[in-house]
Amino acid sequence: MTEPQTLMTIGDFACRAGLTTKALRLYDDLGLLPPAEVDRYSGYRRYAPAQLERARLVATLRLLGMPLARITQVVDSSPAAALQQVEAYWRQVEADVAARRGIVTTLVHQWRNETHIMTTASDRLHADLGASHRQGRRNQQQDALIATPELIAVADGFGERDDLAAAALAAFAGGGLAEATSVLAPEVSAALPNLPGSGTTLTAVALDGATARITHVGDARVWLVRDGELRQITHDHTVVAALIEAGQLTAEEARSHQHRSLLNRALTPGVVADVSTVDLLPGDRLVLTTDGVHTYVDDLAALLTLATGPQEVADAVAEAVTEAGEPDNHTIVVADLA
Repeated sequence: MTEPQTLMTIGDFACRAGLTTKALRLYDDLGLLPPAEVDRYSGYRRYAPAQLERARLVATLRLLGMPLARITQVVDSSPAAALQQVEAYWRQVEADVAARRGIVTTLVHQWRNETHIMTTASDRLHADLGASHRQGRRNQQQDALIATPELIAVADGFGERDDLAAAALAAFAGGGLAEATSVLAPEVSAALPNLPGSGTTLTAVALDGATARITHVGDARVWLVRDGELRQITHDHTVVAALIEAGQLTAEEARSHQHRSLLNRALTPGVVADVSTVDLLPGDRLVLTTDGVHTYVDDLAALLTLATGPQEVADAVAEAVTEAGEPDNHTIVVADLA
């Protein structure tokens, strides 16, 4: 048996492996990653440092969406056999995606033929605005925002550049998504030799009469509060979020995954943004948050539904992020419609 003094607590092991303690307990129950030692009196699990490699492999395979039963076969195989199994799994994933693409094409064609032109409400709603924009514990501020009666938007830059988010929003305000990507393209390209990871997300809501027109790329979020209930309007463009929606990864597994913020869509030339519209009603509240907000505040719904003014809501959310340690830049824009 491994010497006790070499073992790690389940909390320390989870942190170093990029997993949660709940996920480790699940993997133990399945026989996928049993602890090196279980205290016979307390039932407390302890793990050996040598198990970290297996744990990290499990986390990576889960990020691919591989089912747990199949992961068990892979991690118990020789490297050559594991390679064959992963390649076979991914060929099947690509085949499944191709098949679903055909179904989507058929549905879209059908619905386009059946869609009738709908008239939209012409009543113009007034937006009362509030915002908070803080750097947090980051060395530089890479978030940017716009808050006007006609346009509310946030962008979240990443990499070494701290100017891309603001540049993208300014271009978007002047000419839309095409202008934002065209202005951003030479900036990103020029940085690529030395700063290959620089870029930005962009999430914007144009307020037109009683309609919100949403353009979304990345992992910022648009929320709608109506009749005291909160609803998330956008979907995060991250690998982990896609797997959660597909039922291939649990929210608990994703919470501390080392790749939980890995984007699968950012603002680049040719990007396909999510574009949607929401019909607004008097009394509605629209909220935009960058991931530095919703990643770290567990009680966000309670804060966004506060019966106070938009600036008070923005301030309350910012304070909650600060209390959570504010490890990231964090930006929130609140618009109350009347």
